[in-house]
Amino acid sequence: MALPSVRGVCFLATLFLGSFFGSVFMLGPVLPLMLLSPAWYRWLTDRIVATWLTLPVALLELVFGVKVVISGDGFVPGERSVIVMNHRTRLDWMFLWCCLLRYSYLRQEKICLKAALKAVPGFGWAMQVASFIFIHRRWEDDRGHMTNMLDYFCHIREPLQLLLFPEGTDLTDNTLTRSHQFAEKNGLPQYEYVLHPRTTGFTFIVDSLRRGNSLDAVHDITVAYPQNIPQTERHLLLGLFPREIHFHVRRHPASSLPTQEAALQTWCKERWAEKEQRLREFYSLSPRRFPSPEARVPPCKSELHVAVVKSVSLLYWSAFIVLSFAGLWLCTSLRLYFLFMLLFFLGQQKVFGGVELMELACHRHWAGGNHRDGTSRQKGPAGSSPEKAE
Repeated sequence: MALPSVRGVCFLATLFLGSFFGSVFMLGPVLPLMLLSPAWYRWLTDRIVATWLTLPVALLELVFGVKVVISGDGFVPGERSVIVMNHRTRLDWMFLWCCLLRYSYLRQEKICLKAALKAVPGFGWAMQVASFIFIHRRWEDDRGHMTNMLDYFCHIREPLQLLLFPEGTDLTDNTLTRSHQFAEKNGLPQYEYVLHPRTTGFTFIVDSLRRGNSLDAVHDITVAYPQNIPQTERHLLLGLFPREIHFHVRRHPASSLPTQEAALQTWCKERWAEKEQRLREFYSLSPRRFPSPEARVPPCKSELHVAVVKSVSLLYWSAFIVLSFAGLWLCTSLRLYFLFMLLFFLGQQKVFGGVELMELACHRHWAGGNHRDGTSRQKGPAGSSPEKAE
């Protein structure tokens, strides 16, 4: 049995301690703002969480030398979109932050992910505060919660980029076999590089955001790893980091999408057929790459800017973790606060089901129950008009 590597242990320990102490000492003090103004609370916590999202990028690229290549259309910074991506490994969502740091704003990203992850100390707590959308993969259970979350995002008008994996799970031998069985049963082509997508959630999200006037585009991203594919967190623990990560981005304006549900489902399936062909070509080339030219980096995201952000992130979070340990060692009042926040995060999930559900309850209280029909719009930070995206 392979033993964990020093690199892997340092990587995962740094991410865990950053999210754990960050949830307690950075996010904890702003939680009361939720009671006064959910819109302001969302504006502030999104930016705090985004500072942590830069840490994995800094570690992967500066410390472990991972190369990131982005081709295709790129992003328009600040626009509101749904991001759909093939799920090659269980870690694709984290690697995507390398792309978003260069082409968009990390503070805008939310992820649809398994509900079980919200219980993970540190990581799960931060994702709750960030208002990620947790799902149980049972549409009858998920539909109501997803409706409430999307209504909330549309109402407060905070720009949103929602990451969704329509395949539902990562690509493995077992999941590929099940995908082949599904394809054979339904008369569909058998794929080797992607799984057949589930389109119900995708069409529902696109339709909801479009009706809420909160969708500018759909970003269709294909991710590929030329070599050394880390399938799970265990591979990272063993030090098996990818040498390169390639992202191919196709931007589809919202106005170009079909308006009918059946046509939108077909549209999504066609994108996955394109992904299969695109990935087949990628892995047949030497060196492995997407043939499209690299995407144009927005002027506000120069390589110098990105390099500075990564360097500052690495220094800040390293110091923050050390100071958190020192504070707990030296200060009794800080230890009491730390214990209080631990009890809060553990207790609130059993009582309320998650911090994001508390946030929704506060929003319903202040919106007076009228936000769904648009008759009452809550002003966001800086008194922004509900008709403005930012």
